[in-house]
Amino acid sequence: MTVLEVLNAASEYLRKKEVESPRLNAEHLLAHVLGKKNRIDLYLEFERPLGEGERAPLRELIRRRSEGIPLQHLLGTVDFLGNIFATDARALIPRPETEQLVEIVIAAGPFEKIADIGTGSGVIAGSLALKFPHAAVTACDISPAALDLARENAERHKTTELITFCESDLVGSLAGPFDAIVANLPYIPQGEMASLSREVRHDPDLALDGGPDGLDLIRRLAGEAASKLAPGGLLALEFGHGQAGQVFEILSSHNFRDISRRRDYQNIERFLTARHG
Repeated sequence: MTVLEVLNAASEYLRKKEVESPRLNAEHLLAHVLGKKNRIDLYLEFERPLGEGERAPLRELIRRRSEGIPLQHLLGTVDFLGNIFATDARALIPRPETEQLVEIVIAAGPFEKIADIGTGSGVIAGSLALKFPHAAVTACDISPAALDLARENAERHKTTELITFCESDLVGSLAGPFDAIVANLPYIPQGEMASLSREVRHDPDLALDGGPDGLDLIRRLAGEAASKLAPGGLLALEFGHGQAGQVFEILSSHNFRDISRRRDYQNIERFLTARHG
């Protein structure tokens, strides 16, 4: 079978298994098997025959993808703001929306001292360290496994000396003040956890479950962050669909000012920035 024939067969199989974007998934997985840096390189080799030694590992990856294993877990990496980070079941798979959160913080900078709360795989802390190499970045998470992954990503991007990692429940054990605190905390309401897609359910529950209404951790952070921010310091948050109004009220009740609600590229109110002091 040629590259094109294999792609067509794999795409059709994934389509029947109701995998979203089956052709794109098949291209990424075949490029991964063949060691291509870019799936577009496959288009230059459509007529090349593929031997059994190349088709067998692809079949296994296609099978696992059809069972709901996320594409990013199968590839082991994710592209975030043009940089490649490792990703696996230890932490939430970084979403494209979170790239916008980082862009918002970058536009508000520069900063000298930044905290990334609930760092997960470390893509926020790592991206900010790459953008602001003279800043002191602190990345914290309650999950030791997630912190291990974040450290591996820091080693990958040679930012280990720029980032301090700490196991912490929100900001409780951090020494402020910070010029900016950034957080993409769990915000899924408990009642919606069972209805999440099979791909999302491969993320750790700890990275998804936000309590009864999804805002437990954001409430706690709003109360704790004020004492950890420098005067006029920035708080930048990501949250779920339909939660913007509640998050606005939470921050208002903790005397944050200049509260700004921002939309993502799908026109959903997804982010909020505020100042304190």
